[in-house]
Amino acid sequence: MLGRIETYFQPQETALKLSAYRQEVLASNIANADTPNYKARDFDFGMAYRQARDVQQGQGALRNTDARHLQPAGSANPLMPELGYRTPQQPSIDGNTVDMTTEMSEFSQNAIRYQAAVMFFQRRVEGMRTALTGQ
Repeated sequence: MLGRIETYFQPQETALKLSAYRQEVLASNIANADTPNYKARDFDFGMAYRQARDVQQGQGALRNTDARHLQPAGSANPLMPELGYRTPQQPSIDGNTVDMTTEMSEFSQNAIRYQAAVMFFQRRVEGMRTALTGQ
């Protein structure tokens, strides 16, 4: 029973964790907007979400049958995807690739997505409560 409840909430949990991680990455970019030679970082949320869901459903993970088996690179934590470098539209003279307009736009969009994920999570909890109590 507990396993079913966990899988019932897992999509929203994954979305919330990835959104929170992306918010940290974007905030770091904004904080380093004036740092010379700082390269803006980001990751593709949609691809990271699909990969995390595949790993959680057992589709993307390799099975260990022996403690000496090696895991492929990047399989340590699917909720912390590998960061890439953002391609600068117009790099600055000091080598910094942070574009504040892009970063603020992405930050705002990610905040809205996070709020949506919280609302979906709340709706799932309310649905579960209604199913259990009948009210």
